[in-house]
Amino acid sequence: MRPPPPPHPPALTATRCHRRFFAANDQTALGVLRALREAGRDVPDDVSLVGHDNIPEAEYVWPPSTTVRQDFGEAGRRALELLVAQIEGEPRTGTLVAREPELVARGSSGPPP
Repeated sequence: MRPPPPPHPPALTATRCHRRFFAANDQTALGVLRALREAGRDVPDDVSLVGHDNIPEAEYVWPPSTTVRQDFGEAGRRALELLVAQIEGEPRTGTLVAREPELVARGSSGPPP
C-alpha cells in the first residue's frame, strides 16, 4: 500500500495564491498541473499554466498544456556552424543570432481572473 502523498505547499492550496505559473520545461508543467489538480485548483479557471519546449505529451493531457516552442534543431545547427568556423580559423563576427519563440496556446492558460 502506498503512503499518502505529502501535503501540497500553501502556494497551491490557498485561495489567494499564485494565479499564473511558467514552468522551465513541459515536464515540469505537467507535474505542476497534477499538483494543482490534487490541491483542488482548476486549470485554467483558477490558475494559468505555461510550459516550455513543446513536448508531444503536452497536447494530450487535460487540459492540453500551453507551451512555448523554440526550434532547438535550428539553434543546434547554427551553433555547429559557428564552432566549425571558429575551428577553421574564421574571424568571429560577434553577432548574436536570436530565434523568435512561438506561443502554442492550448487549454491550460486563460485570461486573468
